[in-house]
Amino acid sequence: MFVDKVRITVSGGRGGDGAVAFHREKYVAAGGPDGGDGGHGGSVILRVNDNLSTLLDFRYKRKYAAQAGAAGSGGLRSGKRGESLVIQVPRGTVVRDAESGRIIVDMSTGEDFVLAKGGRGGWGNGRFATATRQLPRFAKSGRPGQERDVILELKLLADVGLVGFPNVGKSTLLSVTSNARPKIANYHFTTLYPNLGVIYVEEGASFVMADIPGIIEGAAQGAGLGHDFLRHIDRCRLLVHVVDVSGSEGRDPVADFDAICAELKDYSEDLSRRPMLVAANKVDLLPPESDNLERLRAHVEALGCPLLPISAGTGQGVRRLVQTVAAKLRTLPPVTVYEADYVEPEAVPGDPKDLSVEHLGSTWVVTGTWLERLVSDINFSDYESRNYFDQQLRKWGVFARLEELGIQDGDTVDIYDLQFEYQK
Repeated sequence: MFVDKVRITVSGGRGGDGAVAFHREKYVAAGGPDGGDGGHGGSVILRVNDNLSTLLDFRYKRKYAAQAGAAGSGGLRSGKRGESLVIQVPRGTVVRDAESGRIIVDMSTGEDFVLAKGGRGGWGNGRFATATRQLPRFAKSGRPGQERDVILELKLLADVGLVGFPNVGKSTLLSVTSNARPKIANYHFTTLYPNLGVIYVEEGASFVMADIPGIIEGAAQGAGLGHDFLRHIDRCRLLVHVVDVSGSEGRDPVADFDAICAELKDYSEDLSRRPMLVAANKVDLLPPESDNLERLRAHVEALGCPLLPISAGTGQGVRRLVQTVAAKLRTLPPVTVYEADYVEPEAVPGDPKDLSVEHLGSTWVVTGTWLERLVSDINFSDYESRNYFDQQLRKWGVFARLEELGIQDGDTVDIYDLQFEYQK
């Protein structure tokens, strides 16, 4: 099964919590705090695998998470760093932010890319010792890893794209010019997914050609199969438009040519301006009295598209077509690699006074960027850490503001899913 577009969720591992510990050793007085830091969480990393040609694996698994970091321990021992998760994708996979649709990275160069960073490990109490605070009994919890929804979209890396109506001979042409073995039969939509083939022209000269499943009228709006695969010719430097000039199916080659060009334009203006050669196929089946070849030649050459008569079935003109394509490619720029246009949101610490308070009956919901970061830093399973959290709320006037708004003893305070009963 060929799968070329999926949506997945990735999340970096959470950082380990810092430790609250004190040095205790015989004959050593006042050993002091020695809690170690938590380990950083692992990251989710994308890596190109040239042996993959589809995104099928992602159809059955949509959530990927790296390993969390381990908690710190006494003796200033840091927790183990979480293992990163490596996800392998086919070369040419474009990664987009699911919400905005903007490109995060184009996995075409072969370099690894960190898609979701692991969270930072929390500090142990050994880091908080000062001349005035010699016995800190609190530590920071690890921060959560980055989480994001992304769309993986495979766009084949091919120099040349074969386009045309179903059953015009695209698969046959690919099979006789390369080692590719696409399914070939005398009926429409034999090809159900794109096929790639490497065409060797001469020593040291070759190019990659993609056979795109047959496009029909209305493909750009979703008709037929071609609309699913038009994205695979987005990168192609040159298009080879295969047209059946024999009229064996009762169609007019000039009308076929115009129909496919219209679909390419509807899909992408840029694609419609891509350099194009026309391969007039099945000339061996052309009736002697037919003027299809001459009419097609006059029509396409008036549009600036060279025409080459071929018969993929017998090999007539195929070698000349390959050489012409190779010569044309030498004058064209390399395969497109898309530039990232997604901007990561800045991590803003926030102003402690910039808070939003919502009163819902006896519950007071408090939100704010600074408060969210404070909550993520606190290890609420530790008594001293909870005391530190309470001190920060009082220090920055959170409780004072709630009192101004009329909070009463016994009311519930809700701060990012942390709920507690308010007592003056």
